[in-house]
Amino acid sequence: MNNYLIFVLEVRSNWSSDYNESLMSPTNAIVKGSMMWNLWHGCHKLSPGCKHCYVYRGDAKRDIDSSVVTQTKNFDLPLRKKRNGDYKVPAGTLVYTCFTSDFFVEDADPWRPEAWQMMQQRSDLNFLIITKRIDRFAQCMPEDWNDGYNNVTICCTVENQACADYRLPIYKEAPIKHKIIICEPLLERIDLQPFNIGTWIEQVVAGGESGNESRPCDYAWVIELRNVCMEHNVSFWFKQTGAKFIKDGKLYSIKRPFQHSQARKAGINL
Repeated sequence: MNNYLIFVLEVRSNWSSDYNESLMSPTNAIVKGSMMWNLWHGCHKLSPGCKHCYVYRGDAKRDIDSSVVTQTKNFDLPLRKKRNGDYKVPAGTLVYTCFTSDFFVEDADPWRPEAWQMMQQRSDLNFLIITKRIDRFAQCMPEDWNDGYNNVTICCTVENQACADYRLPIYKEAPIKHKIIICEPLLERIDLQPFNIGTWIEQVVAGGESGNESRPCDYAWVIELRNVCMEHNVSFWFKQTGAKFIKDGKLYSIKRPFQHSQARKAGINL
């Protein structure tokens, strides 16, 4: 499994028998057989959550400039076929899309129309996108988008209250069929009450920041998000503690291999 998968959201996809309509149900389990599709690589740091970006950290070890956005050799991955004519990515696969960049980064504007076409052509796959640039969505929609593709989930990241206050009203009004809020890295208390999430959100995901320079995540912030989800009957996933985790006023240092398992042990997923 791709190493980047440990940082990302996992969602279960249920399909109708003819694959014409996807019924995407969020869960907190790794999806067996899922696939990573990184169409382009590189991004530009945009907001506080980007400060210690895992892509930048990984690229730095390989002397790669993460601020240079380039199309990858896997750009056409969903359309590749075997010798017998079958697609290499089988129908029903959950495809984590553009996880070493932002799907809506400006540099990728020339390539995005073709990417949308591939998603439409492979309507038998589920594509999951996470973005901090939801304010660019309206100008990046394909002509045939209408009220959204059934097989595309677009998640919006909000790492602090300022980002929530700016991004979520835009996100709420966007014509997207499957919406998930990502509060990761969770950098401070976020109040989701004003956004009436029960009417338009499928799931909220919360998690702390990983890495040696990570900023602390307070368990009280996580619990508050969970309580809002419980009140509004929205699925909630506490994905990872992060490297620095505060509980009952005490700061804990948690090694990378245990950040996901410690979050699971909290037993607060909904």
